[in-house]
Amino acid sequence: MSMLINAIIASSLIALVLSFIKRKEVLSYPRGNKKMVEISDLIHKGAMTFLYAEYKVMAIFVAVVAILLFIAFGINSAAIFIFGALLSTIAGNIGMRTATSANSRTTQAARKSVKAGFEVAFASGSVMGFAVVGLGLLGVTICYLVFGDPTIIYAFGFGASSIALFARVGGGIYTKAADVGADLVGKVEQGIPEDDPRNPAVIADNVGDNVGDVAGMGADLFESYVDAIIAAMVIGFTFMGTNGILIPLALAAIGIIASIISTLAVRVKKDNLFGAIDKGIFVAAILMAVISYFFLVYFLGNFGLFASIVAGLAGAIIIGYSTEIVTSPFHSPTQKIAAAAKSGAGTTVIAGLSTGMLSTAVPVLAVGGVILVSYYFSGIMGVAIAAVGMLGTLGITLASDTYGSVADNAAGISEMAGLGKKIRGRTELLDAVGNSTAAIGKGFAISSAALTALALFASYLVVAKLDIIDIATPAVTVGLFLGALMPFVFSAFTMSAVGKAAVAMVVEVRHQFKTIKGLMKGKAKPDYEKCIAISTQAALREMIVPSLIAILAPVTVGLVLGPEALGGFLAGAIATGFLMAVFMANAGAAWDNAKKYIEAGKFGGKGSEAHKAAVIGDTVGDPFKDTAGPSLNILIKLMTIVSLMIIPFVL
Repeated sequence: MSMLINAIIASSLIALVLSFIKRKEVLSYPRGNKKMVEISDLIHKGAMTFLYAEYKVMAIFVAVVAILLFIAFGINSAAIFIFGALLSTIAGNIGMRTATSANSRTTQAARKSVKAGFEVAFASGSVMGFAVVGLGLLGVTICYLVFGDPTIIYAFGFGASSIALFARVGGGIYTKAADVGADLVGKVEQGIPEDDPRNPAVIADNVGDNVGDVAGMGADLFESYVDAIIAAMVIGFTFMGTNGILIPLALAAIGIIASIISTLAVRVKKDNLFGAIDKGIFVAAILMAVISYFFLVYFLGNFGLFASIVAGLAGAIIIGYSTEIVTSPFHSPTQKIAAAAKSGAGTTVIAGLSTGMLSTAVPVLAVGGVILVSYYFSGIMGVAIAAVGMLGTLGITLASDTYGSVADNAAGISEMAGLGKKIRGRTELLDAVGNSTAAIGKGFAISSAALTALALFASYLVVAKLDIIDIATPAVTVGLFLGALMPFVFSAFTMSAVGKAAVAMVVEVRHQFKTIKGLMKGKAKPDYEKCIAISTQAALREMIVPSLIAILAPVTVGLVLGPEALGGFLAGAIATGFLMAVFMANAGAAWDNAKKYIEAGKFGGKGSEAHKAAVIGDTVGDPFKDTAGPSLNILIKLMTIVSLMIIPFVL
């Protein structure tokens, strides 16, 4: 047992050391010319300013909740909650600092070749990927070694979930307020490129790529990762004793080693960026399956859990591949949206909505298949282990996702620094692939969240001592409908928040174009700081209500309607939340890449009527894919883990 624990701790420390080494590697690359450095510094400063302002709000929330947990459960739960929140914050901070340092370095490397730019961006993504898995596994292991009770570790997941919701909602509101404002005034009204330095909102837009898709996604997947491990530990202890606690920890450690080795397989040949990323993810999945076989079957003699791991890994690959097909500009679904843009904005929106709705089929079937297979072989424990398997290769999956944000910034810097069409074309290729890797990351995050939420839901049934939930009971029926309602209410608040902030941004950008003499001629500089301030203030103000709803709703349902109704509430929320999240994320990414497909020269190219219609579609999709959609996966996990925390009072 002690040898296994030591191996688990060692694997998490290796991940953290590799994250540090990769960060040093990224920082060793040249930053480019003076103009590139200036733009990169503006983005870095804006991102860190927002992050620290957000930390102040989160610190108040964490302090209040910690006091409530201390009163209700004692010092241990309060301390573990703070610990989970702290590690989640650290992981996001590391990723943000690295990404905002890597953007101009990626642009500079792209001046040499597409391959060189890809290598810098992917290395920066690896920093985030390995920081998240290293801190996550180390944190959960320390909590178990110190307290010995897996049930109390739910407080660690609660801390991580709380930070994730604030980071994802706040970051999503920030980035889309800037993006929508920049697009509507800059592209549509003024007819200037996306990342034109004359656009006052352009820096805020590039800052948003980091606070939403780096810090937000990092906290999101940190939460999924630790919650899946914790749920499997609790269920494992119930059915298998101490071995059931150690198995999920050991499998997470195996996943880390597999991800580390697989990064060596990420090599670009003939500018085939997708091929390089796909190869790395496939190698990681195969390695984890092989090593898990020896651990679970050869040493423990448990084929059922091995089958569950394979089911989780296969589900992750299927979901990732289906998302790539739906959202990539190189495949027909997105190209059909671009073709619809020739008829105007209305048909563009209709095509994107239908594509997003249809895209829910494969993830639902994949998750359903994973549940059936894993339950057949190992019961509820198998479902929990499948969630660990799906998230096992998170190190490389998150690296691929974070790469997308860095590539997006690199494309912006090449435009703002005036590096010419050749370099802009290279960074546009990096960005186009990055949009799809970001969409794949969101699809993976959402689907793994659904499986993690189901594992937590299974834990809820165990802790609440519910063998069955009867939906014919009136209270349960009401709970089911209330749960199904939650994703709609939550999305309404987050979408509305983006709309309000975007209006303020549009007004400010129009004002600057009208009042700053020489701005359109490039003879004067816009006031970037004012637009950054608008996004920051809007995000901090508007993220409070959705976050409180996520915590108070399950508490209210549980205390008023009882534990069985709360189970129905969670079932309704997981089902509709999963579907809405996939629909929104995929529709938004498809709209975005349809616009980029046209910008690459199709259907009239930039400035054409089709392009203007595609920009409108992208504007509708922005809060879909970067605010409401990704936030829903945190909503369903957070509400489930809050339910687990309050079940003693409900009972």
